[in-house]
Parts: sequence; C-alpha cells; structure tokens
Amino acid sequence: MHPVRRRLAGLAALAVVLVPLAAVLWGAGTWPNQLGVDVSGPLDDFSQWIIDNRDTSPVFLYFLLHLSNTSVDAVDGVYSLLDTLGWPGVTAAAVLLAWRAGGAGRAGLKVAGITLAAFVGCGLLGMWDPAMLTLALMVVAVAVSALVGFLLGLAAGLSDRFDRGLRPVLDTMQVLPAFAYLLPFVLVFGTGSPAALLATVIYAAPPMARLTALGLRGADPSVLEASASLGAGRRQQLLTARLPLARKELLLGLNQTIMMALSMVVIASVIGAGGLGDEVYSALSTVDVGAALTAGIPIVLIAVWLDRTTEAAGEQLGAPPVTDGPRLLHGRAAWGVAAFGTVLAVVAGKIAGATAWPEAWTVDISGPVNGFQAWFVDNVQAGVPLLGGTKVWASNFTDWLLNPLRDLLLNAPWWSLLLVAAALALLVGTWRTALTAVLALAATGVLGVWPATLDTLSQVLGALALTLVLGVAIGVLAARVSWVESTLRPVLDVLQTLPQFVYLIPVVALFGVGRAAAITAAVAYALPAVVRITTQGLKKTDPAALEAARSLGATGWQQLRQVQLPLARPALLLALNQGVVLVLAVVIVGGLVGGGALGYDVVYGLSRGDLGVGLVAGAAIVCLGLLLDRITQPTATRKHSP
Repeated sequence: MHPVRRRLAGLAALAVVLVPLAAVLWGAGTWPNQLGVDVSGPLDDFSQWIIDNRDTSPVFLYFLLHLSNTSVDAVDGVYSLLDTLGWPGVTAAAVLLAWRAGGAGRAGLKVAGITLAAFVGCGLLGMWDPAMLTLALMVVAVAVSALVGFLLGLAAGLSDRFDRGLRPVLDTMQVLPAFAYLLPFVLVFGTGSPAALLATVIYAAPPMARLTALGLRGADPSVLEASASLGAGRRQQLLTARLPLARKELLLGLNQTIMMALSMVVIASVIGAGGLGDEVYSALSTVDVGAALTAGIPIVLIAVWLDRTTEAAGEQLGAPPVTDGPRLLHGRAAWGVAAFGTVLAVVAGKIAGATAWPEAWTVDISGPVNGFQAWFVDNVQAGVPLLGGTKVWASNFTDWLLNPLRDLLLNAPWWSLLLVAAALALLVGTWRTALTAVLALAATGVLGVWPATLDTLSQVLGALALTLVLGVAIGVLAARVSWVESTLRPVLDVLQTLPQFVYLIPVVALFGVGRAAAITAAVAYALPAVVRITTQGLKKTDPAALEAARSLGATGWQQLRQVQLPLARPALLLALNQGVVLVLAVVIVGGLVGGGALGYDVVYGLSRGDLGVGLVAGAAIVCLGLLLDRITQPTATRKHSP
C-alpha cells in the first residue's frame, strides 16, 4: 500500500476509536469548555507584576533597564546625527552611497537617481522628520539584526549540530506574523521604541542567519581543499576562503534583513515606535485616506531605495572592475569622493542655514486625495449600473463566501476539524507533522479563542483561494507569453518590497473598512510571490518532456495540463505554502481596518493595555501559523529548505 494511504488508513482507525469516545465525553459541537484554560487572568497578573516591579526587580535594574536605555540612546544618537547632517547632508550621503554601491561612474547613476527621488519625495510630502525617525530605527535595528543573524549563521555554517538545532527555530520564526513578535516585548518593556526596536531585531534576524549558514556551507570544496593543502587552519580558511566565497549570500541576507526590518518598524507603530508607521496608523484609525497615503508614499520610496541600493551592491560583487573614466571614480577613491561630497553638502547646508526641510517646499496631497475618495465613495463604491460598485462587491464577497465559510467552520464538530488538520498534514508529511498540526489547532481551543481562530482561518482560506486562482492564472500566462513576463517583472519587484502596512491604505479607499478590505490587502500582498514561483516552476519544465508531448500532437492546453503543471508540482506546493504564510500575515494586520477576529484582539490588547487578551490572541496566531505551515509544506521540502 502507498505510504500516504497507509497513514490515512491508520488515522481512520484511530478516528473510529477516539471520535465516539470524545463525542460522549465532551459533545460534538464547538470546542468544549471543559478543555479550556483561562490564561488571560494569570497573564494580566504577570503583566501587573512587571509594571509593579519594573523599578525594583534586579532583573530589570541590572539587565532589561540597561537594554531598554541602550536602545533608546542608540536610536536617539542616530536621529541626532541625521538631524545634525540636515536634509542636504542626509540626501547627499544617501545618494553618493547609492552611487558608489552601484559601481560609481555611469553605472551607479540609475540607483543614485532613485535615491534622490526617494529623499526629495519624503521632503515634498512633508514627511521628512517622520522619515528620519523611521530611518534611525532602521539603522539601529538592521545593525543589530545583521550582527545577531551573522553570528548565528556563522555557528550554523561551521557546526552541523548547531545547524540542525537552529533550522526548526528559523522555520518557525519565518512563518509567524509580525504582530506575534510585538506582544512579548510590550509585556516586558511596555510600549515605545525599546519594544519596537527589539521586536524588529528578532523579526529581521532569521534571513541573515539562514543565508549566512547557506553561504558558508556551500563553499566550493576544491577551494577549501586547496586552502587546507597550503596549511591554512580553520580560522584562516574561514577568513580567506569561506567568507569571501559567501559574499553574495551575505549581501542577499542583508537585503532581506533590511526589508523585513522596514516592514516591522512600520507595523511597530501600534506600540508607539513613531515615524512614518505612526502617521499611517493614526490616519487609518480615523479612515483619513489622504493622510495615510501621504505617509505611505515615503514608506514605498524608502523601500525601493533600500532594495535597489543593496541589489546594485550585490550585482557589483564578482563583476570585473571598471577601468574607464577618471581614476577618482574607481575603487577606494570613489568612497573618498562620496565622503567628500557629503561633507561638502553638510557644510553648504550649515552655511545656508538649511537643516530642516523647508516648509515652503512641501505639497499637501491629503486634501485632493480625500476629495477623490469622496467622489469615489459617491460614484464607484455603490450605484454603478450593471456592476454595482466596490462596496457591493465587498458585501457580496462577505455574504456569499466569507460568512458561509466561517459558519461552516464554527458549526463543525470540534473533533472533525482536528481530523481534517491531521489528514491534510499526513498528505504532505509524517505522523509527527500531523501531531504538530493537531496540537497547534487544539491549543487555540484550550486558550479559549476557538471562534476567533476559526473566523481568522475562514478569512485566510478565502484570501488564499483568490490568491491561488489569480496567481496561478497570471503565472501560467507569464510563463507562456514572454512580453507578459517582462512587463510584470518590474511591477512584481516593487510590490515585493512594500511593507504589509502599505497595502491597507488603498483597500480602505476602495472598499471601506471590514473583512473584505483586509482580505483584498492580503491577496495583493501574497499575489506577487505566487505569480513569481508559478512562473519559474513552469519555465523550468524539462524541455525534453515538452518536446515529446509536441511530437505526439498535444495542443498547448494539453501540454500545460498533462506535462507542465504535473512537473511543476513542487513549485506549485511552494507557491501554496508561501501564499498561505503571506496571507495570514496581512489578515492579522487587517485587524486595524475592521478584519476582526484574532487581529482585532491583538490590536485591542495593545491599544487598551489589556495584554492578557492580546497575548492569548498572539499565542493563537502562533499556533495558527504553525498549523497552516505544517499542512502546506511537504516534509521533504522543509528538511531541505535553505
């Protein structure tokens, strides 16, 4: 018998014995109260104990308080430095750094132009000061995250045992939504920049650790053997062979760390991080789309600047050195030119008295944007002949799909959902995978948030269905039509750099607040990854198999259905897994725009200081993330994932 069928038969046998017993003991309705544990009370007590002892306990006085103060001092120090440089100095430093990272000379002009547009855009929109605060948080968080990630990756790259221990931890961390990271730090440090900074550090470190280990472990054996034959010790091999060979992976890890840190710094506005995220959060809480867009555009500009700069630096690694043009534009001399240009801009700014961005140089777009939104609400959200309108679509989507799906889950016997979770996990994994999935789902019932978890799960399933239908269709089209792929590529590049928070702004304008808005944002956030993975999977189909199908007279549709899609199954499963993880992340953040369920509980707990409610919801989100990851990622893929 096939192993999967054997495992499912075993599960059926267990169900025959256990389900009647569970139904007799605890009923067949929703999660039984007898199996619940009230942990919000003890968590509230623990939170209160921390508040009462924060100024007296040795743990706080001699460790956590120093950590908190150091975080505040570091952010304040970077912000003061940026303020001292003034807008001319900061802009010049960023532009020249980008120019040098892009290869100096003409090669770096494109990325330098993008950087100039990003900083000028922040100033013109009147968001210079919030942008500098976000940048200060980013500088400190990325520095610490990169260091922590590098050290962990270094240990994992040199030790098999450490690597085996670290992998499941990183796997778990990378499937958890950002909100889940905030609550423990708020519990310990309270709201403010220390909690935001430390949560960002933990959230952004895994990519650096993973890619550092990958780069070190993937070093060319012949180079290492040659190094050893010349008498190099382990330390010399590390410094002269492994690390230089891993430069591309290290830079890619830094790129991913930067982008994740930006995403978290923006989301951390809900716990008082300040900066651009705070502006967006305040505007969304009052449904002021104009103000939200005014702060959201600089976030997009900063994301594009950071991504393009690190990407340009990565492309320069291993490229032949540029020899044409003046010598000052080559090698270390170019760094000197960049430093001299920055100093010159700072001095010029000081002489001209130009440190803060001039108020007269700002443009208020919130009024026109809100005016357009008012017109949109009056003319497009409802009453459109034949089409209905966006709010009508949202209402129909909620009534026809979300509500029935939620009711189906809420009315299903609790043990049947555990059985479904176990069966799905057994289809892609082992008994251990099934046990993890069942325990993760059951934990949400024990925590007393079974209905809210199923409500969130219904939103995730609805968003995932839309994402997969659209993503696979677009991916197939891009794989078969070259101009579609070339047109989509820059759009996907930009969309994949945007933080989750930014996606909430346009959907509120389109659909108003509610579950449909949160789900639309989730679909938009996850779609680029699904499209890209599907396209790459289909394009890597064995040409010999396609040629054989053509020689047998298969049509294009038959080639796709009978050859390409079956051969691209691993890529499609990866698209499913990435889609569900990304969708869950934004559905949770969607609690800010009326998504309700667990996301709302987290926001409520953070904003009202009711950490018991927030922490329970955060723990349920962790369990839901584990469940969805385990039932969508084949065990073999998880074992071999970098």
